[in-house]
Amino acid sequence: MKVAFFLTVKEDVVYLQDDCTMRQAMERMEYHRYTAVPVLDQAGRYAGTLTEGDLLWKMKHNVPSLTFAETENYRLTEVPRHVINQPVHIDAEMEELLTKATEQNFIPVVDSREVFIGIVRRRDLIQYCLRLVKQQQGLLAVPPAVVAASVQVSGT
Repeated sequence: MKVAFFLTVKEDVVYLQDDCTMRQAMERMEYHRYTAVPVLDQAGRYAGTLTEGDLLWKMKHNVPSLTFAETENYRLTEVPRHVINQPVHIDAEMEELLTKATEQNFIPVVDSREVFIGIVRRRDLIQYCLRLVKQQQGLLAVPPAVVAASVQVSGT
């Protein structure tokens, strides 16, 4: 099974440009109720994942007197990242996705030019694995297309 099966495309992903301000990032993350979002550079390449913790650490340790209003003066390029989430390529295998999903809520996906094309959510991977377990236990009816796909996955 390949990444494309689980891909949430860029157009459906909330992400930030690396030149946006801390304030813009906080407002967007609050609006969507996300604790982490991908950050892209001006060429559309994945530049990292910004977390609430990154923003709080910036405010607490780098600029202790920083007010919310002043966050408009700081770009995301000035916010150190404490966790580095490596992306996968679109042709990555299921094992690589599952390995990364143990550490990340989502896995950024890039194409052969390193351009960000979307994410794979840990939730989607878990739901897929749960369906496979239930099918093996006979708890779910298995559509023929799913049987063919799971045979291909286990056969590779």
